[in-house]
Amino acid sequence: MALRDGPGGERGPAGGRRGTGSRWWPRDCCRGLEGLDYGQVDVTAMAQLFGYVDMTDSGFIAAILSIAFNPFFWNVVARWEHKTRALSRVCGSPHTACYCLGTVILMLNCVRSHCFTEAMKSQPKLEGLDSHWAYCSGLVILAVGTLFVISSFLALGFTGTFLGDYFGILMEAKVTSFPFSILDNPMYWGSTAVYLGWSLMRKKQHWLPCLGSP
Repeated sequence: MALRDGPGGERGPAGGRRGTGSRWWPRDCCRGLEGLDYGQVDVTAMAQLFGYVDMTDSGFIAAILSIAFNPFFWNVVARWEHKTRALSRVCGSPHTACYCLGTVILMLNCVRSHCFTEAMKSQPKLEGLDSHWAYCSGLVILAVGTLFVISSFLALGFTGTFLGDYFGILMEAKVTSFPFSILDNPMYWGSTAVYLGWSLMRKKQHWLPCLGSP
C-alpha cells in the first residue's frame, strides 16, 4: 500500500519520509522481520517453565480467577459507591457501609488464600526447592510480608485499609509512619511476600529441619 506525504513529507535517509514530527521513518523499516525463521527460535526454556505449571488443573484456574476477581470486585464496588452513595444509604451510614464492604473483602481474601493453597498442592514442584535453605527463606519472606500487612493495617485503621475514602471517610493527614516510610504500597508488597514465602515453604513439609534438627 503506497503512503502519501503528510505535512513536511519530504524524503529522508534510505528513501524514508518525514512524518508530522522531526523523525525520519525508513521506507522498509518493518520489512526486516520478514526474513526471520521462527523455526530456529529456542523455546526450551519456555517449555521447561510451562512444564512446572499445569494450566488445565481446576485448582490452578480457580486460584487465577480468585486472584483476578478480588481487586476487580472491590474497585468496581468502591467506585460505584463513590458515585452513587448507594451502599451508604442502604446501610444507614458511610462507616457501616465501609465495614460491610471490608468484611466481604476479607471473606473473598480467605477464599483466594484457600484456592491458592489448593493450587499449590496439585501443581508440579521444583525439586531444587526441596531444601532447608528454601524453607527458611520462605519463612523469613513470610514473616516480613506479615509484618508489612499488619503494620499497614494498624497505621491505616479498618476504614483506611478498606477503601474508606470512597465512602467519604478521610484521614486527617497522610500516613507517613512505618511501613509507609520505606514503601509506597506496603500492603500490596506484604501480601505478595506472604504468598511467595508460603509457596517456598510448601515444598518442605516439616518445620524441624529448618531449626537444625535431623
